[in-house]
Amino acid sequence: MPEPPPPSRDTPSKPRRALLVDDEPVIRFALRRFFQRQGWAVDEAEDGHAALALLLDDESPKDRYDVVITDLRMPGLSGIELHARLERERPELLRKLILSTGDAVSPEAAAFLRRAACPVLSKPFELAELRAMVERVAGA
Repeated sequence: MPEPPPPSRDTPSKPRRALLVDDEPVIRFALRRFFQRQGWAVDEAEDGHAALALLLDDESPKDRYDVVITDLRMPGLSGIELHARLERERPELLRKLILSTGDAVSPEAAAFLRRAACPVLSKPFELAELRAMVERVAGA
């Protein structure tokens, strides 16, 4: 009986995965399209609570996401509070986090951004800026 052929090296690798956290559906839609055009798989969360459900799910692997982009200001659980929870419960995920905000100048936001030491996308941002930041964070 002949031996089976060796596995092909051309098997596709698993797609990169992004989590988009923003309370504005239009922003999530635009970001989803950007990532999908690059061949990424995308999950969305409309606030920090929904994001935590995905990020802290014990059933999913810790490396589920290559990048997480979160807005700072959202009703419910904000991006600042999401960062604090991850810092306590899954600090290894902070290296995948990109903060997005239209308010980097208020004293609270500015102090948080200095302390958080995560990359920041200031709204509105250019797609080239997003692409460069994602490449840096995800190692693309």
